[in-house]
Amino acid sequence: MLRFPLKEIKDVLVQILKEYDFPDSKAQLIAKVHTESSRDGVYSHGLNRFPLFIEYVEKGLIDIAVDPEKIASFGTLERWDGQLGAGVSNAHRCMERAVELAEKHTIGCVALRNTNHWMRGGTYGWQAADKGKIGLCFTNTKPNMPPWGGKESRIGNNPFVIAIPRKEGHVVLDMSMSQFSFGKINTYKLNNEKLPFYGGWDDEGNLSKDPEKILSKERGLPIGYWKGSALSIVLDMLAALLSDGKSTCKIGEDGYEVGISQIFICIDPQKFSDGNLKDKLLNEIIDSVHDVPPINEGDRTYYPGEKTLATRKDHIENGIPVSEEVWETITNLTS
Repeated sequence: MLRFPLKEIKDVLVQILKEYDFPDSKAQLIAKVHTESSRDGVYSHGLNRFPLFIEYVEKGLIDIAVDPEKIASFGTLERWDGQLGAGVSNAHRCMERAVELAEKHTIGCVALRNTNHWMRGGTYGWQAADKGKIGLCFTNTKPNMPPWGGKESRIGNNPFVIAIPRKEGHVVLDMSMSQFSFGKINTYKLNNEKLPFYGGWDDEGNLSKDPEKILSKERGLPIGYWKGSALSIVLDMLAALLSDGKSTCKIGEDGYEVGISQIFICIDPQKFSDGNLKDKLLNEIIDSVHDVPPINEGDRTYYPGEKTLATRKDHIENGIPVSEEVWETITNLTS
């Protein structure tokens, strides 16, 4: 495992993106998001996924020149079209717009259609929280989980994010509807490791911890079993309905994960809550969560986002770990 400072990694990614004719501002943003995802320990949607992003660009599945456009407005809800542009820049702009709507109306929602993979969904939760806003966002995906009781993947693992701003460190929940995201499963595969818990089904229909067996058919295990399956279905319904975009079943017909639908919601707590009282309430809950005897000696409990902040601090001070195989693949993308 190699370690590099954030700036060095970002500079390499920017160079590659510019060689693929990305405008400078878009190259800077996309490189920043990929690098910061790995900085925060989400390697599966950071550097590990960058070569696949470039592959989609090479295949013409991502239009590097376009920006998302507003196509309809319904008060505090707006509908935007991503025009099959880069998922990161599309999502960043739509969360930015949701923040603007929340500042004006207390709450704002942007529904985005015809976009591409946003990489780490939590990026846009942190984006909202850094602006002092509560952020909620979710996306549909290609089919990669069976509905509970089924043999074939017909629903997506549809990541869902909730972010709450806090002075001592934002609370950010970033979770897919599968026990493990497929990017995370691939990270275990790259490291030749088994999953710590069951993550999906193998070819024979048995629950498995083997990443290769799960990835072969992409049959992920829903969180909470039937509950996660149901939540995946309704998130897909909402994403497609509000954006007037594609559902998971339609995305699955394309053969590639493109043209997906996403929702970005922002709430401005400053409109209805004193900041100090808000943080006092959050800290009361966090203190209660922390004050729990651990099952295993030496362990402790955390609030969502707490481990991310600790990982971020370590990687800023000591460099970001990068798989040698992944780094070689990335550096080979340069001319």
